[in-house]
Amino acid sequence: MPDELPADLLDDAERLTRLARDVPNPDEAAAHRNRRDELLAEHGYTARYREDDDTLVLNPSDWFEDGVARTDRIDDLSRAVEVPLSDAGADDDWREVEAENAALVERVSEEHGAVHAANARAFADFLGNHYTRRIEAASGREVREFLTEYYPRNAWPTAEQKAVVEESLRLLFDAAGRDRPSYR
Repeated sequence: MPDELPADLLDDAERLTRLARDVPNPDEAAAHRNRRDELLAEHGYTARYREDDDTLVLNPSDWFEDGVARTDRIDDLSRAVEVPLSDAGADDDWREVEAENAALVERVSEEHGAVHAANARAFADFLGNHYTRRIEAASGREVREFLTEYYPRNAWPTAEQKAVVEESLRLLFDAAGRDRPSYR
């Protein structure tokens, strides 16, 4: 029986599937799918993209023979994993998400000061504007995207903000009542 899929692997599989889905170059798309499939194979899983509902489906490899699912091999349906790729929270109203995220940013401001609040506000803007997502629902992939892409290009952080951004995110997730998701 394959190991339970680690959260970081699920994040990577989701990210690579999104890249493969969205990139216009077919060779680049194939490279993303191949990398995803290699990572999943290390854990005994295979991937399929279900286009009709924009979902990544992960199943144990031992359920298949020559690429065809064998129902006699499916022993425990809970081993299958489905990852919706449509923007999570897309059905949420942006104003509601913004209000909840703003309350958490205000809490960080009151408890930890302006520098941490500025970083928290940048993350809230990123999540709300790009994903219509509440802070407590953020994934490791989104934290990584924020830190590596959005923050350096769009937040215009001061040196002081840059030096504490990861601590700021930890404080923000603490305010939301959850641990910061793993993003490395």
